[in-house]
Amino acid sequence: MHPHDGNEALLESSPATPDDPPAGEPVVVARGLTKRFGGFTAVDSVDFTIVRGEVFGFLGPNGAGKTSTMRMVSCLSPVSGGTLRVLGMDPERDGPSIRRRLGLVPQEDTLDLELSVRDNLYLYGRYFDIPKKEVRARVERLLAFAQLVERGDDEVDTLSGGMKRRLTIARALVSDPELVVLDEPTTGLDPQARHLLWERLYRLKQEGVTQVITTHYMDEAEQLCDRLVVMDRGRIVATGSPRQLIATYATREVAELRFPGGRHAELAARLEPLAARVEVLPDRLACYAEDGDAVLRAAHEMGLRPESALVRRASLEDVFLRLTGRSLVE
Repeated sequence: MHPHDGNEALLESSPATPDDPPAGEPVVVARGLTKRFGGFTAVDSVDFTIVRGEVFGFLGPNGAGKTSTMRMVSCLSPVSGGTLRVLGMDPERDGPSIRRRLGLVPQEDTLDLELSVRDNLYLYGRYFDIPKKEVRARVERLLAFAQLVERGDDEVDTLSGGMKRRLTIARALVSDPELVVLDEPTTGLDPQARHLLWERLYRLKQEGVTQVITTHYMDEAEQLCDRLVVMDRGRIVATGSPRQLIATYATREVAELRFPGGRHAELAARLEPLAARVEVLPDRLACYAEDGDAVLRAAHEMGLRPESALVRRASLEDVFLRLTGRSLVE
């Protein structure tokens, strides 16, 4: 089976699950939400509901419509069609009121590099007309939250990428927002910085702050998100918790087998009776099954001898690639 074989049939037989949010107060409600740029439709009539206190993710390849959706939720881009309510208000009519209760972490850091870490937070807080004494107290709390107390008087330009990212998130929290929107929060960070940032975001969740995250890191989505949607070509193709999506679109385990001589396509047909699905990749066969070790044993009993074999737990990445394909989208 080739990488894209069956992908269209999959989407026809397993449509995007209906938006069935957990009980709770809706913070963001979108129905038929659409964004057009001239003749191009970037977001094509999507529905989703985000409830208070949850971490909600948007996954998708480049050009899927994630950032366009986030910009509408953040009141930075007007809605082209459908309805959108954020914190119970209409972004078109109540944009300034929504923005006062919302924290935004854009893809690119927009810090003032020549100011100190502390002054970046303080001046941003003053934009919200928060009294000086209260802003100073919040700044010190946020420096501790971001683990930047010892760098408070340093210029931002001297910080590492991970420190700048933590400062950008701290700045978004100065106004004590009810909803925080994070667009690709850990792109470009090393593993240590990513994990520290995850820990800070988990702390926010424990404090009851609603978070909306776009990411193309599958492990990040599994770690952080209570629920998520997978977007492709402007549409939502699946909705659910990471565990629900894996259960619906993958199997419990994946057995990866590498054979010599580029015989993968030839051998795939022989292995298909052993698995729920066999995917032919350039360097290996991926056999999706409830018991990966059983697939390996059966393959050996058939006389097949892979150069290497690996059994692993199915992941959100398997779901993502099955739903959106493996072709590079530019």
